[in-house]
Amino acid sequence: MATPAFSTEKEIVPKVIRPRTIGGIGFDRLMAIVSCWFITGTFLDGWAHTHGLVDRTFFTPWHAVLYSGYFANAVVLTVATLLNRWRGLSWLKAIPQGYILALFGVPLFMIAGVGDLIWHTLFGFEVGIEPLLSPTHLLLAFSGLLMISGPLRAIWLRSDADVAPGWRTLLPAVLALMATLSIFTFFTSFAHPVVDVWFVTQPVNDGQKSRVVAGILLQTVLLMGVLFVAMRRWRLPPGSLTLIIAINASLMMVFSDSYYLIPGVLLAGLVADVLFWRLQPSEERVEALRIFAFTVPAVFYLLYFATLEITDGITWSIHLWLGSIVMAGIVGLLLSYVMVPPQRPTAHVSGTDEI
Repeated sequence: MATPAFSTEKEIVPKVIRPRTIGGIGFDRLMAIVSCWFITGTFLDGWAHTHGLVDRTFFTPWHAVLYSGYFANAVVLTVATLLNRWRGLSWLKAIPQGYILALFGVPLFMIAGVGDLIWHTLFGFEVGIEPLLSPTHLLLAFSGLLMISGPLRAIWLRSDADVAPGWRTLLPAVLALMATLSIFTFFTSFAHPVVDVWFVTQPVNDGQKSRVVAGILLQTVLLMGVLFVAMRRWRLPPGSLTLIIAINASLMMVFSDSYYLIPGVLLAGLVADVLFWRLQPSEERVEALRIFAFTVPAVFYLLYFATLEITDGITWSIHLWLGSIVMAGIVGLLLSYVMVPPQRPTAHVSGTDEI
């Protein structure tokens, strides 16, 4: 009997069962939580240092919060990778997507910590602003930044279909943005107007006033730079800018106990959110982007000076404080040209040579 050319029976194709891996939005949320823990410990330790509550010993309550936050990040990243590896993935694929650099930050932080002990042995302990510029401390900051920015990179790498605009999927990215900005502002606290309020409310020389103005320009670059990075990738949910601006500025207030500035920075964040909602700045809406870029830092520092005038009073002339506000807006505006440069003119095609 001849073999039939085809069979009417369906072929049974074995179903490939992929191992269930640890990652995704749930893992991002967990990493965002432990990252905020780490940032809280960082600023708590900074507060203790500026208030004379630490000595030259390592074992302090402030270090306990800081290093337990690091340990939590290390455990979550390491356990997730090991479990994925145990479930059959290769070592590279076992690392949750977007967290390779975060995992690299775990041993780097330990190396930096050992290096810091050696540095203190060789050169002594830092004083003044030296802890913010010590090479080993900067390495600690860099490795910590790699860890806390993990959720930001992970969500960045996902397709738009997997990342719907809204708090459910973007909250870990927003928290990571806030934490990233806070690392930058922590290590530039020597030039931060929220920290240097005394130089605005008391009679000081031009050099001290210049320090505040320089801090306004520097912090505008950091704030708007972080916001523009996020805006190029996502449509941030309502309230994101308030969270980033208000929490970061409030954390910086621990250095100078300037908590009376909180209502002003909270209002500045709300204004930024309203502008973002009404103008919808983007690469396609360039004019709206330019207006947004100028107005957000200008409003922030307008409310900063207004709050100081209402509370402690300011000693600056109108030329100085108003000019500083305008300069902050100009810096934000210039950064918008980095995000979206002007269009190049189209090439002119001619059939004859022109002189």
